Amino acid sequence: MNLRNNPSSLHAKIGYVLLCFLLGYSCKPVQKQETETKVKQKPNILFIAVDDLRPELNFYGAAHISSPNLDALAAESLVFDRAYCSVPTCGASRASILTGTRPTRYRFLTHDVKVDEEIPEAVTLPELFKANGYTTISNGKVLHHKNDRKKAWDEIWRPENTTTKYLTKENKSLIAVPNQRGNPFESSTANESEYLDGQIATKGIADLKKLKASGKPFFLAMGFMKPHLPFNAPQKYWDTYPIENIHLPESYQQPKTTPSKAFHGFGELRSYHGVPKKGPVTDAMAKKLIQGYYACVSFVDAQIGRVLQELETSGLAKNTIVVLWGDHGWNLGEHQLWCKHCTFETSLHSPLVIKVPGKTKGNHIANITEFIDVYPSLAELAGLEVPENQLEGESFVSLINNTPEKRQKNYAISKYKDAVTLIQGNYFYTEWTDHKGTAYSRMLFDHSTDPMELDNLAERATHQDIVKEMAKVLREKWGASFLVNTIVTTDAE
Repeated sequence: MNLRNNPSSLHAKIGYVLLCFLLGYSCKPVQKQETETKVKQKPNILFIAVDDLRPELNFYGAAHISSPNLDALAAESLVFDRAYCSVPTCGASRASILTGTRPTRYRFLTHDVKVDEEIPEAVTLPELFKANGYTTISNGKVLHHKNDRKKAWDEIWRPENTTTKYLTKENKSLIAVPNQRGNPFESSTANESEYLDGQIATKGIADLKKLKASGKPFFLAMGFMKPHLPFNAPQKYWDTYPIENIHLPESYQQPKTTPSKAFHGFGELRSYHGVPKKGPVTDAMAKKLIQGYYACVSFVDAQIGRVLQELETSGLAKNTIVVLWGDHGWNLGEHQLWCKHCTFETSLHSPLVIKVPGKTKGNHIANITEFIDVYPSLAELAGLEVPENQLEGESFVSLINNTPEKRQKNYAISKYKDAVTLIQGNYFYTEWTDHKGTAYSRMLFDHSTDPMELDNLAERATHQDIVKEMAKVLREKWGASFLVNTIVTTDAE
């Protein structure tokens, strides 16, 4: 007998109500209950940062790199083919993406940036989620300094000895000498868990188990450290890339038409043992560095894969947005440069993928995107109100929803020291400016004809109209506070 459709039976009605009371069940239709549950459920966020990661991956068309786990993630994500960091150095880039604010002439200058000192009034991305009931955890290198903006996190964890980790006898003896670093690379027979990224992955897996048990929504940030120098990884990853298959880039040159200020002495690399203090590295060392970088990409891919597998196994993947980004690019000999710290595309172009369950399916988007767009996008996806008068990016949720016509923005601004770059269409336009915003040197590259940036067009008579227009747009887009001196920070490599 259908109790609910038998109003003539008083006893049936009473029995039905009593049954609901005893079972602690509202007796609403099942479909209605499921709908209400979906509305109330907040999406989790898995926020993965990878230090010094170039977009030199299979899903970006680089068939020589083995990155199966990142490829699998990209196949379920929206892949941004033209994503750019705001500053090509780690601390500044991370401060920018986590506050959703641009660098200025006086803010976010170096690797050593602290949000607490340079923009203390900002509400960081994890703070926003924490204020809305999320458990927030920072593992590994998320902001540059472990305890910077400590209040944003319920828990902060980093493995010991985070600046470097050597496991071979040779390198251990080198670093035993005061103020001396080891070699810029290392291959060893050590277990993966002995290296820092292996430990970070293990911690993330444990956190996912704990977070699932808690039932609360979470913002879990994972900051992996490779392929940052030194290029240390287990031997099996080195074996993937035989040295005889490694070649120097076609752009291994410094054209005379390019301003000398565009180049640097890659002091970060020179601080390691065996690297010459001046001049170029030998071709043999250059190839070894490229080999080591590739090995570290494959190594960190494996560690990220462990975390993503736990996300699937636990069932959390069904309601977890995954964002993966490299904090900036890295030069592997292009323009005879190493490291970042410049405004060539190799330093500014970085990987960015976002997996939104039920929405993304491996599509690529060619729209130019800035890292400061990540903050408003995640807030919108989670239904959170953003802080007023802080964010300088624009949400890219319309791109996820396959309605690109709703997004007006299609440019990026990046800065390193005096150099400020506008990326728009096929053009990369850079000005070196003084404290008044006046340009004292320029370079312009047309990527439709010169993707390796070897032909500076900025002083060509044929391109002066383009230079004039790009200079105008640069000043319109670089931010209202660009020339405002509100802080003083040490300018270090």
